[in-house]
Formats: sequence, C-alpha cells, structure tokens
Amino acid sequence: MCATAIREAKLEDAAQILEIYAYYVENTAITFEYTVPTLPDFLDRMRSTMARYPYLVLERDGRILGYAYAGAFVGRAAYDWSCETTIYLAPAMRRRGLGRMLYEALERELGNMGILNLYACVAYPETEDAHLTRNSADFHTHLGFSKVGEFHQCGYKFGRWYNMIWMEKIIGAHQSEQPPVNFLARI
Repeated sequence: MCATAIREAKLEDAAQILEIYAYYVENTAITFEYTVPTLPDFLDRMRSTMARYPYLVLERDGRILGYAYAGAFVGRAAYDWSCETTIYLAPAMRRRGLGRMLYEALERELGNMGILNLYACVAYPETEDAHLTRNSADFHTHLGFSKVGEFHQCGYKFGRWYNMIWMEKIIGAHQSEQPPVNFLARI
C-alpha cells in the first residue's frame, strides 16, 4: 500500500484541488455554489486563504485525494481567535479515515497558531436526497463539533430548498488576556 501524506498546498495543486471541488459543485448541495470556478478564480481563492491560514492537501503517489483549509469566521479583529474550516475529499476516498486525518492535521496547525474556536458551515437537508445527506454533519459531530445554529431553507439548488447549520468546536483555552493569533505569511 502506498503512503499517504498531508502537506501544505501549493498553487501548482490548484487544478487537482479544483477537480475535486467541481464534483461537489456539479453533483451535490454540499456547496451552494452553482458554477465551478475557473482555474484563475480558484487560484485567487487559494492565494487569499494561504496568506493567513493553513491550506492542506492529502496526497498519495502525487495524486491529491482531498484538501482542507481554514478562513476567517467573520472579518473583524475580535473574531481573530475563531475560524471557519472546510474539507473536501475525492468522492471515492470518503469513509476511509482520510477526512479525519486531514481535519486533525488542520486542527493541530490552527491550534499552534492560537486559534481557539473552529466553525463549520454545513448544508443540511430536512430530508436526505440524491444531492445531500447528513453525512457532513455526522462527520463533524464525530470529530467533536456540536450544532450551534440552523438557518432554514436558505439555500436553493437542484430545484430544492436546503437548510444550513453552523457547528462549533472549541480547541483552546479562552483567557482574560488572550495572546494574539500568529497568522501565517505563506506567500
């Protein structure tokens, strides 16, 4: 069996990462995006994320099997200790423990930066269908996230309304004199 490695994403990985994301845009309501971004637009997104936060890929034999990154929770200074997390795996790679490996690596990096609160915005069906199940919410729950809010019928895709839930995981101690977050200069 080939070794699986988690490493920092590089801009040269964008085409493979976008290929994974395209599946979710075109076939699922996991993302509420309708159109697959162009490669230049996706590169801009990556650059923006990588300027402050980790962007990781899971790779085997030069092939990217999944990716995870963090981003600003809300763009105000008082929220610096919180971030939103995102993960996508190649569809054939789900339910093999790879998502856990990738998310745990991301969590370690965020903790080392001084991030305290992780948030995940998860599309959530009232009734599961071919485009959206509750697997993402279950995955996050399994990793220690808990549901903290729900927005009803806020996303419309594939001729159907979907809910969105926010999930939270606290990974650090909140102090009265909190040290600043060590944001990364990655580019």
